[in-house]
Amino acid sequence: MKIFTITENDANQRLDKFLKKLFPMATRSLIYKFNRKWKIKVSLVNWEKEKFIKQDNEYKLSIWDIVKIFLSDDEFDLLNKNPPISNYFPPAEKGENKKMLSKKDIVFEDGDLLVINKNPWINVHPWDHKTKEISLINQVQDYLGDKLNSLTFKPSLIHRIDRDTSWIIMIAKKKDILTKLWEDFKKSWKWSKIKKTYLAYVFWKLEKKEWTITKKLLRIEWAKNENKVQVSEKGLDAVTHYKLISENTIKTKEWNIIISEVEVNIDTWRMHQIRVHMADLWNQVVLDDKYWDKKLNSYIKRTFWLDRQALHSSKISFFHYGKNKNMELKANLKDDMKEFLEKIRKV
Repeated sequence: MKIFTITENDANQRLDKFLKKLFPMATRSLIYKFNRKWKIKVSLVNWEKEKFIKQDNEYKLSIWDIVKIFLSDDEFDLLNKNPPISNYFPPAEKGENKKMLSKKDIVFEDGDLLVINKNPWINVHPWDHKTKEISLINQVQDYLGDKLNSLTFKPSLIHRIDRDTSWIIMIAKKKDILTKLWEDFKKSWKWSKIKKTYLAYVFWKLEKKEWTITKKLLRIEWAKNENKVQVSEKGLDAVTHYKLISENTIKTKEWNIIISEVEVNIDTWRMHQIRVHMADLWNQVVLDDKYWDKKLNSYIKRTFWLDRQALHSSKISFFHYGKNKNMELKANLKDDMKEFLEKIRKV
């Protein structure tokens, strides 16, 4: 028999959903069977004296409720077991994809949030690609270990990002923080409390040093021989603001290549928004593999050893519900983009 006290991260969910998370190896029908056979009993926090009774599967758990589970230790261990993550290994060719989360990549941490400056070439979830390499969320769970005492809530990403982009990313340690910040991300940009700033290297000289792009973007779900996101009047509103930071010229025998460093802010969060809007201006993001200039990208790869799109999420502003105040966090440029900029300045 096992006895558990419900904490804030496990509260406000149905009993059957709580049990399914507690027993990832159990089918839902098996969980219902346990409840029918009186193997699950709950003592409610609002009862004057502790007494355990069978509750419906739809019963919503409250903080300080006590759940008693009448299973043998062997049964419990078998059903409670999660697939091991120790079998996930990083690909040998990507040196940055380390198994352990580096402390230098942690931008901010408190009891509610963990904010990371993600390295490129790391999946945020293990199922994002058909690979056994370790994911960011695996790294986070390894890093936190037993620091979180929730029975069913695991550290969760509040937003998602591309595999080959370096990015400031937020992970919630508490369920209520996850819910509130996730809602902020979903809100219309006019009302959202979250603002993100990016640094990008793009090809060629910009027509204007500062500009707002408002062209609508259409997402093609089953795109094959066309770009997945396209500028189209049939699409959704998309607003991108950019500001030129510096221009650098690479002189070759064939041409002079101008690399412009820009700061970008977006009011809307459409898929590939920055990449598509910049490409529409004929200022493609350097090494973008979808909205690209193939010849120029090939030259940059061979000459400067940069192997991913030159886009970095550098700053995020948001309302921290745990601290009840606005916050702004910054993530340093990754070494590969920093070294690329240093090299082209010397050419």
